[in-house]
Amino acid sequence: MPRPGAEDRFDDDDYPAYTMGRAAEMIGTTPAFLRALGEARLIEPLRSAGGHRRYSRYQLRIASRARELVDAGTPIEAACRIIILEDQLEEAQRINEELRASGASPGPATPAEAPARSTGKGDRSDPRVG
Repeated sequence: MPRPGAEDRFDDDDYPAYTMGRAAEMIGTTPAFLRALGEARLIEPLRSAGGHRRYSRYQLRIASRARELVDAGTPIEAACRIIILEDQLEEAQRINEELRASGASPGPATPAEAPARSTGKGDRSDPRVG
């Protein structure tokens, strides 16, 4: 019999289910590349009780996008910035769509007013925060 909540983890994009080796294998890169993304603060994996890095599916999608950019010749720092900006744009578009659907009018927004989003803990506005 499965433990309570175990089935929810299968559908949870933020659940840190993958070890560093498995994560690297899944996206076709090396553990060193994943560590570099952590050093650049694009993704911050959670740690197991033993201190090992654990990655979520959401973090792996971000790492995969970074790999695509780096493979195309983009420096890793620039790739990380591009991904952060893409994520912020997607979030802004989602908020605008929600406001349109609710009939509210979007007012002038500043970056400080944007909601926060993380790559590892359920809230995902800034992929550098985990």
